[in-house]
Amino acid sequence: MPYIKKEDRPRIDELIDELGKRITKRGEYNYAITRLIHSYLLRHPRGKCYDTLCDMTGVLNDVKTEFERTVVGPYEDKKIRENGAVDVLKEGNTDINGTTN
Repeated sequence: MPYIKKEDRPRIDELIDELGKRITKRGEYNYAITRLIHSYLLRHPRGKCYDTLCDMTGVLNDVKTEFERTVVGPYEDKKIRENGAVDVLKEGNTDINGTTN
């Protein structure tokens, strides 16, 4: 995750907060993220090349991984505590074919 200095965050947060108020649909988020990536490629001195494409692929993968780690994982853990885990593959339970282990 890009843990940038706290003093560098306000100038970015201000823009993101405003954009977040205006975007209401999944497609709009996709569009905004795509435009940010394209903007990076257009402004980068080397333009669209292997390195810059890898840079952006890495950013997108890192964002996804961090979102899963910090948001999805805790949410899933909460739901497991509330509802119990899917545990059919645990020892002594019926497996996916209906056979008891």
